[in-house]
Amino acid sequence: MQLTPGKLWGMRRMADDNGIFKMTAVDQRPPIKNPIAKYHGVENAPWGDVARFKRLLVETLQAQSTAMLLDPHYAVPEAVDRFSPTKGLIVTLEDSLFQETNGGRISSDIDDWSVAKIKRMGGDAVKVLAWYRPDADAKTCDAQRDYTKRLGEECAKYDIPFLFELLVYPLASDAHQTKDYVEMKGKKADDVLKSVEEFAKPDYGVDVFKLESPVNASDADGSAEVQAVFDEMGQLSGRPWVMLSAGAGKQEFRNVLDHAFKAGASGFLAGRAIWLDAFNHYPNWQAIERDLRGEASEYMSDISKLADNKAHDWRQHSCFGEGGARFAPADASFRHAYEGM
Repeated sequence: MQLTPGKLWGMRRMADDNGIFKMTAVDQRPPIKNPIAKYHGVENAPWGDVARFKRLLVETLQAQSTAMLLDPHYAVPEAVDRFSPTKGLIVTLEDSLFQETNGGRISSDIDDWSVAKIKRMGGDAVKVLAWYRPDADAKTCDAQRDYTKRLGEECAKYDIPFLFELLVYPLASDAHQTKDYVEMKGKKADDVLKSVEEFAKPDYGVDVFKLESPVNASDADGSAEVQAVFDEMGQLSGRPWVMLSAGAGKQEFRNVLDHAFKAGASGFLAGRAIWLDAFNHYPNWQAIERDLRGEASEYMSDISKLADNKAHDWRQHSCFGEGGARFAPADASFRHAYEGM
């Protein structure tokens, strides 16, 4: 893999000086909107309450984050003016309201949002989540692959890193069918591994993977058998990768990270494992802020230290070859990306 100037710059902006990603996700929508709406007994959560919580996340957790992931519905309009310019800015592109079919889930962009807009607003990376099941309906799999490929091409066009998140999910025929953004119960490691293998192909243009645990988080027990599955996932990724938390508990996610770092992960991009306990105090805003500044910050510090000790410098990933990630003006990739500008 070769990096053009914009991609190299964005990747550097997301990591610390040692090449480790310690990133906090603030882009969640249903996991925040739905509990708020349920509390008020309404269909749609009050915009101000959702935005207020996201603003608190930025204010309380950005100091310990190397980058934060914001969404354009709530976090960007409410908190971007409070966001430190010294931190990496990742912006989500996919709509949280996916199309559910009998054959699987189909993703789409947020209305009137694009890679170009994220680039223009100063984003350092574009994040896209695609639900994927290798055993889903063929038309669904084709749609998800085409969607991802298009966005990879757009990120290349605008020279901005493409941070791609993969999640397996229960099909309508599965026992644990749900539309919630939670880890699939009883998921199969092969579904995760085959998905990573597919999207690691160069056609998709992925620069960083945001991956879920290949086993249920509760099964990340430190065993050699589980480690072997993580090792295989790291080998299949073929590029820098980080772990997502998928709503796992604090200790469970820490166990997942320990496996992932041993397998070559370069950090984390996590949300609920860090801040969900604080959010559960809603609508007690004083308690929410207290726990964000206390327990959540302490946990962030703990997993950041774990990353410092065990995560791998993304710049030294084998995909970049001898000498690590770099940019050379004579590279053909530079001439191609900037031809005619």
